[in-house]
Order: sequence, then C-alpha cells, then structure tokens
Amino acid sequence: MIRSFRSKALAAFWNRGDASKLDARQVAKIQIRLSRLAAAVEPKECDVPGFFFHQLGGDRRGTYSIRVTGNWRMTFRWDDTDAIDVDLEDYH
Repeated sequence: MIRSFRSKALAAFWNRGDASKLDARQVAKIQIRLSRLAAAVEPKECDVPGFFFHQLGGDRRGTYSIRVTGNWRMTFRWDDTDAIDVDLEDYH
C-alpha cells in the first residue's frame, strides 16, 4: 500500500486521477509503477523487468528507486508493508 507521497503531482494523480502536473508522456508508466507499488508488501516486489529497481546508497540509503523514463525515477522508502515518501525526481 502507498501510505504517503512527497510529490504533490503523484498524490493528485493517484488519489484523484489528476495528471495535469505530470508529463503526459510519462503518465502510463507512472500508473503501472504506482499500481505495482500499491500492491507490494515488500520492496523486492518492484524488482521486475523494465523497472531497474535498486536501493540507493550513501545519504539516500534506505530509499529505493525504479525507472520511469530517461533520468526520471520514482523513489520511495519502506515502512512495514507500506511504501512511504513516494516521489518523482530526476536525481542524476
């Protein structure tokens, strides 16, 4: 389950279907990744082909990343069986 978002644009899309603040070219991929994240009970369930799932290192340790497009990643942390602080960022 997704418990919290850092990105207001992702929250609006997930909770209300409002994609107006997202890049239209990314919306389909974002929907697929959010659905997978919401169904997962542990981070490893997001390790599927095309997601390029990995845990970040350094001061971002404990944060996981999945690729959306190009440099854009959906990042999140995990608490018990819930994804928290879900964000959409270009951290490269």
